[in-house]
Amino acid sequence: MTMIHTIMTADESGKELVQHAERLAAALVNENVTRTKIRGIFTEVRQIEAMWRTEGRQADALRRLMMLKPKLAYQTARTPALAQLKDALSEAIDEVEKCPAERRDAAFDRFVDLFEAILAYHRARGGRD
Repeated sequence: MTMIHTIMTADESGKELVQHAERLAAALVNENVTRTKIRGIFTEVRQIEAMWRTEGRQADALRRLMMLKPKLAYQTARTPALAQLKDALSEAIDEVEKCPAERRDAAFDRFVDLFEAILAYHRARGGRD
């Protein structure tokens, strides 16, 4: 079982999520990944989140979430230092997608929580703009 799988399915307290986000953010800071690069991806996630919360749009939001994976691959090809972020988010997206429908909202919330925590720790660790 990978850490992302644990975070997405079994980490009720959020402790593992927070610890993993802090480690990943530290690695991104060490790789000199800018906040602008991360926020560009995060903006897309916020748009997907708004769609997800709109009644009748969850299927569209899930499709758009899945389409985030090739965008992450493209961004990583342009900025190889994003590889760890791409790997973590891509795996988390897969976890949301394969989750049973009745638990998919909770899985999506964990995905957003993970990304928010990574961004917050990146800022806290002095990640540059």
